[in-house]
Amino acid sequence: MRKSTPVARSGLNPTARVAGLWALVMVLAGIAAMVWLARLDGPPPVEWPAGLRGGVAVWLGGGILAFGAVMLIRAVAERAGSVEERRHLLARALEAAPVATVIIGSDGRALHYNPAFRDLAQPGTQPPLSALGAAAGTGLAPLEIKRLLAAVERGLDGEADISFADARRFRITARPLDGIAGCSVWQVQAVEAAPAPVMEPTPAPPAPAADSGEIERLRCDLARIEERFRRFFDYAPIGIALIDADLRLAECNDTVLALSGLSRDDAQGRPVANLFKRDQRTAIQQRLSAIRDGGEGGPVHEAQLRGTHGPIVHLYARRDDGAPAAGVVLHMVDMTNQKNLEAQFVQSQKMQAIGQLAGGVAHDFNNLLTAMIGFCDLLLLRHKPGDHSFTDIMQIKQNANRAANLVRQLLAFSRQQTLQPRVLSVTDVLAELSNLLRRLIGENIELKMLHGRDLGLVKVDQGQLEQVIINLCVNARDAMVETGGRLTVVTSNLHVADPVQRATETMPAGDYVVIEVIDTGVGIPAENLQRIFEPFFSTKELGSGTGLGLSTVYGIVRQTGGFVFVDSAPGDGAKFSIYLPRYQEEGVQAATLDKAEKGSADLTGTGRILLVEDEDAVRVFSARALRNKGYEVVEAKSGEAALDLLRRPDRPEVDLIVTDVVMPQLDGPAMIRAVREFMPDVKVIFISGYAEERFRSSVGGGEVVEFLPKPFSLKQLAGKVKEVMEQ
Repeated sequence: MRKSTPVARSGLNPTARVAGLWALVMVLAGIAAMVWLARLDGPPPVEWPAGLRGGVAVWLGGGILAFGAVMLIRAVAERAGSVEERRHLLARALEAAPVATVIIGSDGRALHYNPAFRDLAQPGTQPPLSALGAAAGTGLAPLEIKRLLAAVERGLDGEADISFADARRFRITARPLDGIAGCSVWQVQAVEAAPAPVMEPTPAPPAPAADSGEIERLRCDLARIEERFRRFFDYAPIGIALIDADLRLAECNDTVLALSGLSRDDAQGRPVANLFKRDQRTAIQQRLSAIRDGGEGGPVHEAQLRGTHGPIVHLYARRDDGAPAAGVVLHMVDMTNQKNLEAQFVQSQKMQAIGQLAGGVAHDFNNLLTAMIGFCDLLLLRHKPGDHSFTDIMQIKQNANRAANLVRQLLAFSRQQTLQPRVLSVTDVLAELSNLLRRLIGENIELKMLHGRDLGLVKVDQGQLEQVIINLCVNARDAMVETGGRLTVVTSNLHVADPVQRATETMPAGDYVVIEVIDTGVGIPAENLQRIFEPFFSTKELGSGTGLGLSTVYGIVRQTGGFVFVDSAPGDGAKFSIYLPRYQEEGVQAATLDKAEKGSADLTGTGRILLVEDEDAVRVFSARALRNKGYEVVEAKSGEAALDLLRRPDRPEVDLIVTDVVMPQLDGPAMIRAVREFMPDVKVIFISGYAEERFRSSVGGGEVVEFLPKPFSLKQLAGKVKEVMEQ
């Protein structure tokens, strides 16, 4: 913008200007003479005859005033005629101008526009400037015109370039009109004219240098736009493919190539159905053909790309009417991770259901196993080694113990088994297991143990920890059974400063004792890594395993408060890492055997015991076992029967109550709470096939209670009873 040059506002020539000024002076002089000669409020400066003074004043002042007025009117008339003549001459000049021009008055309306502007804007009944903005057909043109109007109102010149929808470009110049206040003149000149049709086969004149530069600039702009679109196309997180009329891949972005595993050269021109699994190609071909022929896209279609474990994608297809020959635009959304998460969620629900089922089955099964093992022990009291029945009884007992181990595995998987944690040294546990492990893995596998220095203590159930290590070593043996190899068990201390995220598990910060079981076997495929801890999942041949080994490991470690992770790849072996929380209490030595285990072999005792058990076989065996050890036993089939017995006036004095936890109507904890009201000091042992944690909260009061898990042997029952009676 620039300030307009100030000019004289009069349209008169120099002579007219002098005449106008002289007329104005004459008017003022006449007025002054009349005032001076007609003064009535003082003595006149000259003595006049009577009446002569007023007449002279009127005649002289009026004459001068009339002459000045005539001259002033003439000057104004000459000015008006000059302005009108100026406008007329300006209009004639605009009519012949080749540049589109319009004059805008002070009220914003057009005073005049030439034929060139009329042909360009075609205003009709619209204001010319509004018609110009509408003729451009772009959103920026009206904004530029408004900006120029604001500049002209401030007395500034303005200039702007606008583009028409048909690619023509014009430059608008607006400036205040010299000599006519409030008016402005607007000129619209083509910057790049639209190519005119060639009427004769004569070569077109070369374009001006400015036009060539503009064309080059437009070409660069188009190149940048194309490059930007290419980046949007290639970097899109979803696959985008353009399919021609023959349903072949005409163009695709990098995501499609990554999903299909093809190079751009291999993908170009390939039938799009060949990108998917063989059994899905026909359905996809029919679906795309229907869309190409004008059918509806329909709901999303799920398909899997070719390959053994090809990605699962959702397909969205629409007809491409913009192509020379109608094709299809295909979008692929990778759903592999979501499908895996859905599968994991379903599997976790199945695992939870199996865990609940395992807990219920284990309770009933443990009652049966308790009776089987117990009566075998009673028979062994009469049939010593050398008796022809001894071998048969031992065979029954061994099979019952195997069944008990299977139940413990189910409970470990469902995290419902009863643990008896003690403070242990992992080094001592592995030292005791080393001989057994060497026999288990065979001669063609080397066993190597590397113990960490100053290894911390852990608080775990020793039997369960041994089962974890044995299960992992047996799995490693099976992975190396054909070729042999090396099995390494490494222990170490680990301090974790920040929580560690592994898959769906988050291991909190703290101190851990790490046990790593490393083999050089065949490794685990990636697709099995997420399922190896599932119950009944096994890669072994039918009949070679139950599929509960690793699920048992996982259940025991998690119930102990630890974590287990696996790292493996086909051909590179496998490494199972167990992280157990380090026991932090100072001055604690590794625990020794329980009192019942380290005590003398004499399990006899005296006292009266109330035995409450709803399972007849378990109650009969337990009563006989305790009577054989010297105790007086009072039996009750239910909690109500036991409570009625103890509330009788002639109730027997009871030293110990041995009761089942789960019983119909009145369970064990509820019965004991009622008994505590009138026998607060009675000793209690709970027996159950469920986990101890399931009933401890129902006992309440924060009191210490003893627990004996089912199935138990005669020796375990007698040892527990004697331990509690001697407290």
